[in-house]
Amino acid sequence: MSDTPLDSLVLHATDNGVSWITLNRPEAMNAVTWDQRERVISLLAEASADPGVRAVVITATGKGFCAGADLRGAPSSAERVPGDVARTIKSGAQRLVSAVLDCEKPVIAAVNGTAAGIGAHLAFACDLVIASEQAKFIEVFVRRGLVPDGGGAYLLPRLIGPQRAKELMFFGDSVPAADAERLGLVNRVVPAGELEKTARAWAERLAGGPTRAIAMTKQLVNASLESDRATAFAAEAAAQEINMTTADANEGVASFVERRSPSYEGR
Repeated sequence: MSDTPLDSLVLHATDNGVSWITLNRPEAMNAVTWDQRERVISLLAEASADPGVRAVVITATGKGFCAGADLRGAPSSAERVPGDVARTIKSGAQRLVSAVLDCEKPVIAAVNGTAAGIGAHLAFACDLVIASEQAKFIEVFVRRGLVPDGGGAYLLPRLIGPQRAKELMFFGDSVPAADAERLGLVNRVVPAGELEKTARAWAERLAGGPTRAIAMTKQLVNASLESDRATAFAAEAAAQEINMTTADANEGVASFVERRSPSYEGR
């Protein structure tokens, strides 16, 4: 990895309640290094804890969203021993995907170009995915004789079903943005020039919403895919109970009764 300061390799700004996390190694198609990954994980944790942040956008500069993992700069040992690979995956790609899934704020992926390997899984872990017409998604692992990591075999079947997931993972073909939208991997495809504007509009709508209710909705939806009905219904009832103690829930009910637009503060 170059000696460029880390904060210039992962740009960060908070604007109108939205945390913008931008991968910025365009010369490497934003292949993500160990240091970059740690910064993204840290920024997502900060977004969860900061009441001033009410939505997150993950995007990138240049022609690539994220071309996968760049292992240069990772801590290395002289000799590989059994368990090293599993530990690397658990502490690396899986932690990155988990950080997105567990973030208490809604996360939008604004995919500007190629998303391959862990780069594709980073996008698919997000709550909403907006893609440029120039974006493409590649389950590249099979091309290198590898098993998908970063939660791919967990995420894809839940998004598009097991048969489609296997097709993408067995062949490793490039999936253009329009096909990704048709399959259900992407919420919306827009011209490249409209990607940031669309992501900003969506993120600012989310940032103006009832943040705690959205956080609990995210948690319920994600958990429902592993829950039986009784567990899911119990979690829903508990979430309603907790949410009714928030200022935003009281504001939402009051605004309905008073026939006015609600003003949510994320509390």
